[in-house]
Amino acid sequence: MDEDTRVILHEAMEQQTISIAKAGIICQLNTRTAILAAANPIHSKYDINLSVVENIRLPPTLLSRFDLIYLMLDRHNDAYDRRLANHIVSLYGRFEDIKEEHNKTLPKEILAAYISQARKIDPIIQEDALKLLVSSYVSMRGSGSSKKTISATPRQLESIIRLSEAMARLRFSTEVEVSDVEEALRLMKVATQQAATDPVTGLIDMDLITTGMTTSSRTKLNTLTDLIKNLLVI
Repeated sequence: MDEDTRVILHEAMEQQTISIAKAGIICQLNTRTAILAAANPIHSKYDINLSVVENIRLPPTLLSRFDLIYLMLDRHNDAYDRRLANHIVSLYGRFEDIKEEHNKTLPKEILAAYISQARKIDPIIQEDALKLLVSSYVSMRGSGSSKKTISATPRQLESIIRLSEAMARLRFSTEVEVSDVEEALRLMKVATQQAATDPVTGLIDMDLITTGMTTSSRTKLNTLTDLIKNLLVI
């Protein structure tokens, strides 16, 4: 992705607007939309010893703006491999093993109408759900205090709120309940464990996503810098 595209995405994802300059006139347009992105690792192979930022080489300023980041690694699993093979084979003809799975899918028209109707709902967060949001965020922040690592940021809290509202919209509900917040927290926890885990310490460190460098790496860098300064002084 070139630099100009990344700059445009920053404003669109952060402020839900986009600025266009033509003939000396600058206008700002609304871009209230969701972004679903996929990225391949460098050298076409994911290195588990490197961070997500190092594997896909997207700047942290852009990567941290996504609500959820999931890693889809090609690990051997008989059930998953069979489902994938069935799906690929189904593209070329009818297959008995996938007949039941096909019956569970929704027509595109119905799914589009469902999403369109759900997006019209503007749910309100209930008081119990608000309390759970606050307590969960405080707990997430405190989980990394002993190791001097940041395990959650205000941006994660905003993501959880958006996910909770989305869960309510899925039910066509005008109120965000505690169960919606709990599911949003579960999704965030799974995504964070995958994408924001320090490959060296095995701990969740949001600095990995927000700055591209873990707390442990920054500590080692500062220590090395101090040693070099002391040698220069001597």
